[in-house]
Amino acid sequence: MPFLDLLQLAFRNLREAKLRATLTSMGVIVGVAVIVTMVSFGLGLQRNLLSRFKALDLFSEMSVYGKTVSAALNRPASNRRGGNGDRPPGPRIPENETPTRILDDAALAEIAKIPGVLYVEPAVFFGQEIRVNGKTFGAGIGGCNVPNLSTRFREFEAGQMIGNPQADEAVVGFDFVQNAGFASPAEALGKTIEFLVPAKDGEESDEQSSFFGLPLGDEESSTPKGGVAVAKTFRIVGVLKEVKLNGGPGPQRGFMPTAEINIPIAAARQWSLEHTGEQTKVLMALARESGAIGKDEVPGYLSAVVRVTDPVALAEVRNRLKAMGLGSFSIVDQLDQIRTVFLIINSILGLLGGISLLVASFGIANTMIMSILERTREIGIMKAIGAEDREIKLIFFFEAAVIGVVGGVIGSIAAWLIDVVANRLAYRFILKPQGASFVDFFHLPPWLWLGAILFALSVSILAALYPAARAARIDPVRALRHD
Repeated sequence: MPFLDLLQLAFRNLREAKLRATLTSMGVIVGVAVIVTMVSFGLGLQRNLLSRFKALDLFSEMSVYGKTVSAALNRPASNRRGGNGDRPPGPRIPENETPTRILDDAALAEIAKIPGVLYVEPAVFFGQEIRVNGKTFGAGIGGCNVPNLSTRFREFEAGQMIGNPQADEAVVGFDFVQNAGFASPAEALGKTIEFLVPAKDGEESDEQSSFFGLPLGDEESSTPKGGVAVAKTFRIVGVLKEVKLNGGPGPQRGFMPTAEINIPIAAARQWSLEHTGEQTKVLMALARESGAIGKDEVPGYLSAVVRVTDPVALAEVRNRLKAMGLGSFSIVDQLDQIRTVFLIINSILGLLGGISLLVASFGIANTMIMSILERTREIGIMKAIGAEDREIKLIFFFEAAVIGVVGGVIGSIAAWLIDVVANRLAYRFILKPQGASFVDFFHLPPWLWLGAILFALSVSILAALYPAARAARIDPVRALRHD
């Protein structure tokens, strides 16, 4: 019997039992809708998480760390971050990946030559007493590469990035503008930031004195007796855009810690070496005495951020860094674990939806069996005029396939509608009252709904195996006598 004739016969048989076919299809529709909705929710969570990592610039960067001075002296290093250059921010070093090489300028130059590395940016951070806009307070200073491709220097409230690596210019954060008392970010542009240090003997102090050499102003002034001097000035050329998330402070972008004031890396490095804290000086002296560091060597960087040309190159760059005796950390390390977790979640959600489709398969089998009882005489006539057992089976398989495909298509459409309505309700009653932007909690790729339709088709055909075999075994003689 031709294919089109079988298909036409299957549709005719289903039309003759519209109510039963509709109810059977409803079971498939519900099962497919549940599967697609649940799995699309799990895929949506995974996509939102990975897109958040990508927006935070975590796929193109990795953190690199070397052997510290404390480690060179075989003494435990403190994770406490001090100011004034004593302990710049850096990653917590895993115990099983202790680096064997100091991250100095030579190491940075070697890293920059690794294929796939766009540039390397050492972490130079220190606390400094500054004066700006007539106010004196302590601020966190950080060095940055110029030019810099990191997303943390992509958006500005006012101004622009530092012009060149040798410029005495600075880019400040949005909060710094408020702390300094500026009315707006634009007002801060062009203003100078003064780095203050204790005035040396014979050096002119900023402190005003009376005729008798006594300080003017309040007696309880906190200014040291020796006064202070301006050692370095930087001109503000840019104010970074305030990063917000759900109405509050936004997350950090990239692996490099944020700083209130960003200056060229060369100037930050020079300042940190010239104004090293007492604790660091003692450690360096001990390291030189023990031979762990050469007499003319400067202390290495605690960490650096390596930016790659393509996230695919992260694995190879990490292997090269390990061979150099350096440690590294990348968010890619966690991706396999994240994917495994979401695979488990999606499997559980799909299993729950699959139970609904399994229940629907019993309905399909029941419909086919009832159809055999009603059409026994018809089957007998078909076999009497020459229909083969294979053709009888195909008729029932085609009927089940039609139920599966129709139920799969309508179920996928229903799942899409559920996703749209759920997203709108979540935004209207949950996200919008909190000031958050719209978030798509579901992800419905083409392979998901196509797979759901094929799965519904497969389950329907499997459910028709027994009824089809039973119909093919009918004795035509007995069938013709059947009322």
